[in-house]
Amino acid sequence: MYVPLSCRIKVTFMSFPKFSLLIAFCLCLSFTLSAQPASVPVAPKLSIDNDFVQKQFGSTCALIGIEPLKADLDGDGIEDIVIPARCTNPMMDQTENSFVVIDPYDSFFGYGNPKITTQFSTEDPERRGFSLLVIHGAGPEAWRAATPKAKFIIVNLPFKQVVIKKLAIKKNKKVMGIFTEENTGDQMTSVIFWDGKRYKYQPLGSSME
Repeated sequence: MYVPLSCRIKVTFMSFPKFSLLIAFCLCLSFTLSAQPASVPVAPKLSIDNDFVQKQFGSTCALIGIEPLKADLDGDGIEDIVIPARCTNPMMDQTENSFVVIDPYDSFFGYGNPKITTQFSTEDPERRGFSLLVIHGAGPEAWRAATPKAKFIIVNLPFKQVVIKKLAIKKNKKVMGIFTEENTGDQMTSVIFWDGKRYKYQPLGSSME
């Protein structure tokens, strides 16, 4: 069938804007998709559970229900962690799990060799083996690092409550200290802090404030 030229021109003219809009839409869609940043996988948050504790400190350690505390304890600008736990035989795993068992509490009172003092019995059998697990962080992963800077088990500290806050050890020097309310009869409070080489125990008064 013959279609007049004028009609053919009219049809072509009417179809061209629709075709142009389609092309423009496709280009915009392509640009939008390409402009969106690629999704970056987020590492799962590391949970503090008994599996984590036993991987770091051996099979004789387990959580006791007191929340872990995080702070820079050794002043290197990297976050560390303190985990209240129970360790029934900490000396057994220290070589395999690369941590050091320390007893600042008994050292302050005269004799703190953990090979001996970990055998001491406590006045409260339910608190036997209560310890503070300390991990000094390393690198951007801090205490989560596969190979932390250092790990310690602080034994024989008679704590029932633990907080971390600043402690003035010299006139112009403050460090983060591990403050504890002890479960002794006089309800003594104390602090354990890193002096640059080791953890030291210091008794305080009768208040956590």
